[in-house]
Amino acid sequence: MANTPQARKRIRRNNRRAAFNRNRMSQVRTSIKKVETAIEAGDKKAANEALSAAQPEIMRGVNKGLFHKNMASRKISRLSKRIAAL
Repeated sequence: MANTPQARKRIRRNNRRAAFNRNRMSQVRTSIKKVETAIEAGDKKAANEALSAAQPEIMRGVNKGLFHKNMASRKISRLSKRIAAL
């Protein structure tokens, strides 16, 4: 248990930030899932639209520190490749 005021504040702040990050991560996962659903359906137009909506979400996650920029670039690249293969 936190004994100092600084430690108590740190716990409150960490909980608040964790909630923000949980929401952001959920948005990113949802946008990626929309792209994958369109790819599985074989709808190239819908997949392209979903990817163009997902790309800013993914890159925003990088800027907010949710995940590494190389991971985001790799995800976008792989989704693009799958769309191109349709």
